Amino acid sequence: MKIITASEIASLGITPAQCVKWVREAFMMKHRCQLPAKLSVHPRGNDFFNTMPCLLPEEYNRFGCKVVSRIKGSHPALKSELMLFDTRSGEMIALVNADWITAMRTGAVATLAISTLRSSNASVYSFIGLGAMARATLDCLLATNPDTILDIRLMRYKDQAERIADEYAAHANARFSIVDTVEAFADGSDVIVSCITDADGLVAEDTSIFKPGVLVVPVHTRGFQNCDTVFDRVVADDRSHVEGFRYFHDFRDFSQLEDVLKGNRPGRTSDSERILAYNIGLGLHDVLFATKILEILQ
Repeated sequence: MKIITASEIASLGITPAQCVKWVREAFMMKHRCQLPAKLSVHPRGNDFFNTMPCLLPEEYNRFGCKVVSRIKGSHPALKSELMLFDTRSGEMIALVNADWITAMRTGAVATLAISTLRSSNASVYSFIGLGAMARATLDCLLATNPDTILDIRLMRYKDQAERIADEYAAHANARFSIVDTVEAFADGSDVIVSCITDADGLVAEDTSIFKPGVLVVPVHTRGFQNCDTVFDRVVADDRSHVEGFRYFHDFRDFSQLEDVLKGNRPGRTSDSERILAYNIGLGLHDVLFATKILEILQ
């Protein structure tokens, strides 16, 4: 059995653009996978352990299961490990540190949803919750829009907004601004990306501050439940992830991202629609990433 460390994965130089290609590949074969819904347990409060299994299509000969945790006060807040098996023998062939995988596949899926569902004239991209997931999303978003200048608006929290603006200053296709209020954050935003991991309430009580045509991407699902029943469309990475939501049966229109990518369901049909993209995370992406990484290392 091979143990694949975080430093080994980092040394491979896998690009954000490649990550977006991998998540698209995964969505296109999702219907051929065995993909049970993730199982969550909660030791206390909003802390959790998620168990995420997936059997890839037969030609891959791979089954994997990731365990990801979020424990308040931990650094980083999210931690994950993945077990990878050869389905021909049942042998466990790799134990993979999945912290990089979790961040990059999450950022790549958010970016794929953005490129699929944003309005045709989207230019202002607002971020709240500025940890590892926000950085991964920024990496993927900037990598896949090399010739377009994106106005990136950051919601101030401690010194994180200033740090991101400094870290990404070399990107010619990004212009950064920092705001201090939810009203300024949402005003005129075409795409809103929320990477907050712990929220007791709503980001904004009044849904009217979200403009016509906005795309809201709540990476960790928290803080936008009041949008569920008033936005025109909800798109998710998997039905099983959202059908337990309190307002699921009140969604005005629901699709899986897989079906939108394949053209089986409409994505955005006008630049005035307000859309929610709930991409909660698929073990499919984790297992495919681990399989690709193992192939590179062999």
